[in-house]
Amino acid sequence: MDPLLYEILHGGSLVLLFMFMLFVAKVINDLITPYQVDEELTEKDNVALATSIAGYLCANAIIFIGAFLGPSRGIVQDLLDVGGYCLLGIVLLNLSRLINDRLILYQFSNFKEIIVDRNEGTGAVQLGSYVASGLIVAGAIHGQGGGVVTALAFFGLGQMALIGFAWIYNRITPFDIHEEIEKDNVAAGAAFGGSLVAVGIILMKGASGNFVDWNTNLAIFGQDAAIVLVFIPLVRFFFDKVMIPKTDLNKEIQEDQNLGAGLLESTVAISFATILFFALG
Repeated sequence: MDPLLYEILHGGSLVLLFMFMLFVAKVINDLITPYQVDEELTEKDNVALATSIAGYLCANAIIFIGAFLGPSRGIVQDLLDVGGYCLLGIVLLNLSRLINDRLILYQFSNFKEIIVDRNEGTGAVQLGSYVASGLIVAGAIHGQGGGVVTALAFFGLGQMALIGFAWIYNRITPFDIHEEIEKDNVAAGAAFGGSLVAVGIILMKGASGNFVDWNTNLAIFGQDAAIVLVFIPLVRFFFDKVMIPKTDLNKEIQEDQNLGAGLLESTVAISFATILFFALG
């Protein structure tokens, strides 16, 4: 086959597959949630749910990219491989929502906050959790030598790291994250959700690459997870004391509920994590 024609068919088929997988992701999410997603998004204008769904769809795109990057094995085989891993990713993303509800924002019902109270801060944290989980899955399925088992293993380890980070984050802030988010403090939710994305970027680095053996790859992942638990709190300190030295970041988020401060904190964390992703080599 002519190389140009092959590239057009290959690229076009992947785009169509992505559209189909995004549709499948939405259908599955609609089926397993106890509320009408379309009604909440359109008739009730639920921004909190829209924020959460945005993270879910973005995470699916990230997983899709992780699945198709790498050597091609032919159009048909590529479609089967990418489609299979995307289905696995959809399952894991919906599992990550349960983990977020039970082990990250565990002091209240995420369902109540998003659907009943329309709490945009909770929606922002779910967005961050989805994207972080998508990054971890994308890293786990990228590279050669691994498979479904390794993807599941690194997803589980990544979720444990996210839970550990959430615990540390709540300890290094002078206010209780759960309490602030439950009080509809969107700034606190945005800052925390963005930090989860930053953690996911670094964990993706630890999970990606060719699978050599369990000892080697677990050591790499453990090293990057340790960096996360130390590095991200330092970034928050840097932003507070160096970037905005004339004000108190915690006061801006807790007392003033300054969404701008929350967005800036998350942006700085994501920026530093991205630089660290490439700096780690």
